[in-house]
Amino acid sequence: METQVNEVRSASNKTGNAAPQDNQPPKKKTNVRFMVILAILVIGGSIFGISKYVYALHHEETDNAQIEANLSPVIPRVSGYVKSVRVKDNQQVQKGDTLIVLDDRDLQIKLEQAEAALAAAKANVGVAQANTEASQANIVTSRANVATVDAQIEAAKVNVWRATQDYERYANLIKDHSITQQQYEQALAAKQTAERQLQVLQEQKAYAAQQTKGVASQSNATARQIAAAEAAIKEKEAEVDNAKLNLSYTVITAPEAGNISKVYVQPGQYLQAGQSLFSIVLDNSVWVVANFKETQLDKMKVGQKVKVHVDAFPEKDLDAHVASFSPATGARFALLPPDNATGNFVKVVQRLPVRIEFDNPNDPVVKQLRAGLNVDVDVHLD
Repeated sequence: METQVNEVRSASNKTGNAAPQDNQPPKKKTNVRFMVILAILVIGGSIFGISKYVYALHHEETDNAQIEANLSPVIPRVSGYVKSVRVKDNQQVQKGDTLIVLDDRDLQIKLEQAEAALAAAKANVGVAQANTEASQANIVTSRANVATVDAQIEAAKVNVWRATQDYERYANLIKDHSITQQQYEQALAAKQTAERQLQVLQEQKAYAAQQTKGVASQSNATARQIAAAEAAIKEKEAEVDNAKLNLSYTVITAPEAGNISKVYVQPGQYLQAGQSLFSIVLDNSVWVVANFKETQLDKMKVGQKVKVHVDAFPEKDLDAHVASFSPATGARFALLPPDNATGNFVKVVQRLPVRIEFDNPNDPVVKQLRAGLNVDVDVHLD
């Protein structure tokens, strides 16, 4: 029994002596794999950052860009009720195609009224011409009367001279009682009658000359009436042309070839002159308007190459170039532009619209572009 206890004590002593050796911390070993991965990450990140920095020195990018195209609004020039609509949404049209037809009955009546007024003006010219011809005939007649009176005056002067000569002879003879008193009185009466006839003829000549002047004045007045009537004809012709032009405006045609936008017009609807109905997106070309920050414009120039990435066609990037810069920032063209003089100034980075045009406008992808599509642009700085 004692022998077993001693063995147990010996074993416990050995165990107690060995315990302090097991509590000592193990030596740390270096993890080579971790260091390699860390080095790779640091080197890769450095290369990526340097490449991005170098890339940024030679490129300017923005996703604040859209496809733009020419839009031609369809606007009626005269008011009226819609008779028929000849187009549908998104329809392709050519220049001169009929889009909308307005009811033209009112304008047709106005045209007929203008044509009737023109006919009346032409008739007035005929009347004025007839009056002028009559006045000229009266002038000829009056001048002929004056000439006749002149001849009669000359004859009357001869009669006065002869009657005066006879009277003087009879006056000398009556002193010698060579003739009778009756003969003397007859010679005196003949002299006075001749003088009276001459006076009457002279008065008739004065009246005829005055009448000739009056007829001439009337002829001038009628000639002016012709000019006024001819001016009235020109005025009525202009009214007829205006009525015909307004009548032609009842047929609204496409100003250019392109695609129709959404059509909001229905038959029977009343349209006001100048009212915008819908638009035609023209077929001639599309371009990009990119709004770059003012801090990106330092090295940008007209003519620099551009890569355009269209969200709708992600598989292909399009070649383009910088065409022009807007003369003012987008905020200047806003409905309510900011006024920094009001005292509540907060500095905001402004954006300047830049026009970018495609190098190959006949590219099939470019032909499929529509106004308003979002794009990303990358400008290659020189």
